[in-house]
Amino acid sequence: MKLTLIGHDDRYAVEQLQMSLFPDQTRGEARSALHRGSTWLTAVTSITLDGKTVTRSRRLKAAEETVRLRRQTLQQSYYLAAREFLPAPPPWGALAGVRPTKITTRHMLAGGSAASASRLLEKTYYVTKDRRELAIACSRSTVRAAGMLRPGDLSVYVGIPFCPTRCAYCSFVSRTVGKKTELLEPYLHALHREIAHTGRLLKASGRRVRSLYIGGGTPTTLTTGQMVRLLEAIGEAFDLSGCLEFTVEGGRPDTLSGEKLRAIRAHGANRMSINPQTMEDAVLRACGRPHTGEDVLRAYRQAEDAGFDAINMDLIAGLPGDSPQGFRRSLDTVAALSPANITVHTLALKKGADLFARREDLPAAQAVAEMVAYANQTLGALGYKPYYLYRQKYMSGSFENVGWSRDGLDCLYNIYMMEELHTILSLGGGAMNKVNFADGTLRRFHNPKFPEQYMEMLDTVLRQKDELFALMDSPEAL
Repeated sequence: MKLTLIGHDDRYAVEQLQMSLFPDQTRGEARSALHRGSTWLTAVTSITLDGKTVTRSRRLKAAEETVRLRRQTLQQSYYLAAREFLPAPPPWGALAGVRPTKITTRHMLAGGSAASASRLLEKTYYVTKDRRELAIACSRSTVRAAGMLRPGDLSVYVGIPFCPTRCAYCSFVSRTVGKKTELLEPYLHALHREIAHTGRLLKASGRRVRSLYIGGGTPTTLTTGQMVRLLEAIGEAFDLSGCLEFTVEGGRPDTLSGEKLRAIRAHGANRMSINPQTMEDAVLRACGRPHTGEDVLRAYRQAEDAGFDAINMDLIAGLPGDSPQGFRRSLDTVAALSPANITVHTLALKKGADLFARREDLPAAQAVAEMVAYANQTLGALGYKPYYLYRQKYMSGSFENVGWSRDGLDCLYNIYMMEELHTILSLGGGAMNKVNFADGTLRRFHNPKFPEQYMEMLDTVLRQKDELFALMDSPEAL
């Protein structure tokens, strides 16, 4: 759908909402206008589609204008016009961002109640009742997690951008290793240097690590020996005596063994993520994953035997070849294991993934809706509660990714990272550092994306860490 702006240049705010409400619409035209008067700013949206034109407006007192409120008013007018073309109210209403819970979390941290947060979502953003309840449940977890923080706390992410093979839905920047492992050792050598350098800066800063997450890629692509050396380097560089949670993402069961899991547990990790995505063997093959559902069960038992009592498992609704019946079987099988966390993603068709161009045998939106509804109903009935969520572009339907947890077993890193409650130090190829400031803003520092670039530019990465810590020492930083 063609979008024309009149009287303003807030294209991103309006365009993202249009993409969310009309994801596959190539016909029609939308005109988003902003008229400035001495007293009022008036946002007017006209949408023409299939010979029908609808115009709606919202206004804002000129004296109250901020960038956020102006964009909010533009989105409200667009949403109200778009509603006339849609078969049902969109679950997330006029919200187009990937972190809808930041609104309710900010409100509740400022002293607002769950009831007033719900009214905010309903009256300002037109969010449906079920999504309001979902957002508020997650914000309750965020408020609890925020209460565990003290000034100077931060979290650390260590990235291993390698996988044995690439899954069809994956768009992450990672190198497919297969049998070619020659990049792993030089990459680890560079990463160990960044770990040691960052550890020295961290010690001098007096800041405290509250959560640590080793992700990827698939970190357990590393051999047991390589993993042990990495964990030892982390243990030597960082004081983890105040660390509440140390996660290693196992991801694929074909990279896990009892020996490797025992070594990870022995070196301080207390949370493991084992991600089947589906337990249906035919769907696994369609996604390019060379393991079976039985391999997932074997890896889970090995993780329990290694001493992990906090295990996360990921599932994806909407995978190629899947059906509501198959998804129900997957969820029931995973839930029967009673893991600490179950994260239910909705398939997002991203440009870097094979599925983006080859959209074969994908479930219809209604089938995906049945999968998500079954997950929400079943996990709630089993005593799980939603503790964090986020949305993505190009997601199947108007859904979201939701992490569910048993009481007291929320993944703190997920909350701190997604809700941007404090600084995240990130190490390795493709890592993104986020320094938080007291005024609610943040500054991002990116490491080079690809392993080869990361190794070549390591000296630049280390100098950037120096700059980052100098920034954290400023009075404005949290």
